[in-house]
Amino acid sequence: MDEQPADGSLRAEILRIAEQRGSGKTLCPSDAARSIGGDAWRDLMPAARRIAFELAGEGRVDVTQHGEPVEAGARGPIRIRWVH
Repeated sequence: MDEQPADGSLRAEILRIAEQRGSGKTLCPSDAARSIGGDAWRDLMPAARRIAFELAGEGRVDVTQHGEPVEAGARGPIRIRWVH
């Protein structure tokens, strides 16, 4: 895994937002990217998606499309939902 300096911040922000919203609501990876990336948030999107799937693999969150869980590599818009 090629970890970038922003990875830790993205991971923490995804978890913070997901926990704050709870299991009844979701977030887009762009929510975390915008929160820490400012005007350069789009550059963080590939990492935000990758980290979302890593967190799903750890059982911390679910990654969904149209309300259904999806596996890493899913194309198109995804949502992140707090598991615990």
